[in-house]
Amino acid sequence: MDTPEHREAPIRVHFGPGFHAVVGRPIDRSAYDRYVGDWSRLFVPTVLAAAEVAAADRILDVATGPGEAAALALSQVGPAGLVVGADIALAMLDAAKSRLAGARFRPVVADGQALPFADGTFDAVLCQLGLMFFPDPAQGLHEFRRVLRPHRRAAVCVIAAPERAPMLGVLPDILSQYLPDQREVLHLMFSLADAERLERLFALAGFREINVTRETREHSFASFDDYWAPIEDAPGSLTQAYRALPDASRQAVREEVRTRLAPFEVDGRLVMRIEMLIGAGQA
Repeated sequence: MDTPEHREAPIRVHFGPGFHAVVGRPIDRSAYDRYVGDWSRLFVPTVLAAAEVAAADRILDVATGPGEAAALALSQVGPAGLVVGADIALAMLDAAKSRLAGARFRPVVADGQALPFADGTFDAVLCQLGLMFFPDPAQGLHEFRRVLRPHRRAAVCVIAAPERAPMLGVLPDILSQYLPDQREVLHLMFSLADAERLERLFALAGFREINVTRETREHSFASFDDYWAPIEDAPGSLTQAYRALPDASRQAVREEVRTRLAPFEVDGRLVMRIEMLIGAGQA
């Protein structure tokens, strides 16, 4: 039997930057959508509302990924507005640029902790499922505030605790049994799950009129196989870690995830609720 105790040598995963796209490998946007995009977009309207995005605004979407939040922002700012998508991973920007070709979208390779923009450049700053991957989220929020015009708002969306996001929370626990020295990076997506801490980070960055709310949405998959399929191809720290395991270990991980998610099966479908924290503040 292939178990963590029977491994002969530790496995190292060389994670890429940001959301951990593989360096030099294009993003499979279909796999990304099925892995995270389909449920991520359920929260985007709330993020844009928290940032008070309006027609003709200049928007900065940090950690834009394949452009999930940017796409909706473009529809709200209209032809007189502009959306700049910043991401540290070039492959993500390529996917966003392809998706939003012809729109008023400008991709920029940038570190969210050192934004290459002048003070007071934007009417709103968005960060959809990106801040928890920052090495220093406090510095990221400081940069968000710096590039905002006075009295305008920034809004972020981060994942709540693993037990409130079972479609994502089960896999890192299981993978950590096989990759114990990489447990921290495998759980990064939950690093800002504490609402009080997120509020403090906004305050330390100098924001005012701060609010952090909990939002819950339901999403379903046609079957466990439908849920699992994109994990074989999608970007992300968890998927890279899974694919680095030997064949027998991957099979064992898959079956344990299936067992752990069995309580969410309804007539063959997987039906799960996921909670996010939406944090926002005024510059």
